[in-house]
Amino acid sequence: MPFEHLRHQPFRTLQSPRELVLACAPLRSGVNLSRIARAAGCCGVTKIVAAGRAKLDPEIARDAANTIELRVCRTLPPALKQLKSEGFRLVGLEQTTDSTDLHHYRFERRTALVIGNERNGLEPEALELLDDVVEIPVWGLPYSYNVATATSMALYEYCKQFPDG
Repeated sequence: MPFEHLRHQPFRTLQSPRELVLACAPLRSGVNLSRIARAAGCCGVTKIVAAGRAKLDPEIARDAANTIELRVCRTLPPALKQLKSEGFRLVGLEQTTDSTDLHHYRFERRTALVIGNERNGLEPEALELLDDVVEIPVWGLPYSYNVATATSMALYEYCKQFPDG
């Protein structure tokens, strides 16, 4: 029996809203933030906190530019403290001495995934506030994935663990 080809079938409905927030350090590229927003939108994420001069490009972010709340803040540490006070577990996506392999990490439902700058990663003041740090293994060069690619991979892992919201 052949498969029926459906183009742009309706998206799945979550049983409950995602309790995942993305918190981004100042990114060098609006393209990266827009790609992150597009992936987040596909995953049902509704909020991104971004430090610096964050702005979405609607051509890249697509529908996510209209469905995700983008809260811009001057610096990341105060926003992380606020998220922590709201009960979010702060999980950094960063390569550190004590980071956990993403393949072996169990997310909590109420998580703020903290994303670092493309070149410098997360600043020490932000790292100090984190509850956990996860990294994506790399088997070749360069030593790390593009920030938007890495964020998409972490989003997918979170969604795999909580497929219904």
